[in-house]
Amino acid sequence: MQHIGREFVDICHYIILFLISVVVVWTAGKEFFSIVQKGAADLKDILLLFIYLELLAMIGIYFKTHRLPVQFLIFIAITALSRHLVVDVQAVSDNFHLWLLATISFAIMVLSASIVILTWTAKMFGRPEDYLDDHQISSTEHHLPSVDSKPYRK
Repeated sequence: MQHIGREFVDICHYIILFLISVVVVWTAGKEFFSIVQKGAADLKDILLLFIYLELLAMIGIYFKTHRLPVQFLIFIAITALSRHLVVDVQAVSDNFHLWLLATISFAIMVLSASIVILTWTAKMFGRPEDYLDDHQISSTEHHLPSVDSKPYRK
């Protein structure tokens, strides 16, 4: 029953990730064609295309490795905050906007620091998913009957 459940979850992951990738490609294509129609690309448009690219890269990594690196989510968040900072920097006029820009800048610094920490700890101690396969293999071997334990029948 567990095997059927795992297969069902895997199939659902593939279907949903495929649908998400179709939506991301479709939305990125719409954005690209609006840039072409406009005749020029602003920095906010290019950053939005980078967000789409990072989403597709994250989905591609999951399809290849069955793992979702947290770093890609943080990269997407940094890019989204950078885009927000670029778009809103022109509208700075009162103290609220200055505090908003300072908060966004601080959030980008914290997210960047988290990337550094995650990278450093992965190099020093390894990632949790590095040991996942070993644990799954040992737990499956524990539940599988050995060849010697079966009686020999002709």
